[in-house]
Amino acid sequence: MARIDLDLAHAYRANPQDDSDYALLPLKMSFDDGGAYALLGPSGCGKTTMLNIMSGLLTPSQGSVRFDGVDVTRSSPQQRNIAQVFQFPVIYDTMTVAENLAFPLINRKVREDQIKKRVGEIAEMLELSGQLNQRAAGLTADAKQKISLGRGLVRSDVSAVLFDEPLTVIDPHLKWQLRRKLKQIHRELRLTLIYVTHDQVEALTFADQVVVMTRGRAVQMGSADALFERPEHTFVGHFIGSPGMNFLPVKVHQGVLETGGVQLALPHGWLLPEGELKLGVRPEYVTLASSAQPGALPATVVQMQDIGTYMMLTARVAGQTLKARISPEAALPRRGDSVWLQVLGERTCFYRNEHLVEVQ
Repeated sequence: MARIDLDLAHAYRANPQDDSDYALLPLKMSFDDGGAYALLGPSGCGKTTMLNIMSGLLTPSQGSVRFDGVDVTRSSPQQRNIAQVFQFPVIYDTMTVAENLAFPLINRKVREDQIKKRVGEIAEMLELSGQLNQRAAGLTADAKQKISLGRGLVRSDVSAVLFDEPLTVIDPHLKWQLRRKLKQIHRELRLTLIYVTHDQVEALTFADQVVVMTRGRAVQMGSADALFERPEHTFVGHFIGSPGMNFLPVKVHQGVLETGGVQLALPHGWLLPEGELKLGVRPEYVTLASSAQPGALPATVVQMQDIGTYMMLTARVAGQTLKARISPEAALPRRGDSVWLQVLGERTCFYRNEHLVEVQ
């Protein structure tokens, strides 16, 4: 296993002039030895480009890649000792499951008894023990992708195992099982695992640290709690959560916050920079309030949706849409009702130029 340090940028076109010319904008990032990471973001954000640069399939147009302090920028995937699992299964149909799993070890001339032991361990982890003697050609797409995962994991000496959306072809009801298996495998083997996905559930349940990316930029690396509670960028607040964070344009002047003509006194001890900001608050932390309650805004109910375990209230506040998760046991308003919604609290965030501003 290895610590991976990136200090680079990448453009697919020559002589990039502005941000839009880059697939990856300049970044500095480290992945610790034995960690479980996810690269999360929408299609085209640069996460696969970053993964392929780490693997050696792509050379960055600027900067360097280091494994345990050694510059491997120009080294091949073989020289870097990387295992990579792709979106679609890469296996040999004419071989049995056991032969497919053993293939990377045979190529490295590992002793036969060690191969048999390791193949048995990985097959048991992925619940393939009963299919070891079956030819891969007759297996389902799910089973084939399990084999592909197993081939990536079977070597214990790799610097890192890189996954490029490996569960795309897996049936939805089996995805949670494989995510659980990957977490278990990481705990047992302590391999450095880096996982690319556009699915926040996959990322947040698999990884200890998630890198959120947008438009070639890595905007935050953090735990699931950090990304949810303190998004460092408005994109993170919007992208993480279902639904994402509410945002309201506000103006701060002499300790008073104003939005849509409504003034709110800042809680005692709060100090925000003067001028225009964005207020960000999760639907989970917006509550029904009274008109006399500090930090509450008048709103008009647009919709009430029964989600099962909670009600989703959609309202208009100062010309903006605001969502709140309400307990079904509360006294629920109806469409068109005027209500007050509490938006200021210890979990409220503020942003300037899309970046988090700390409350002093």
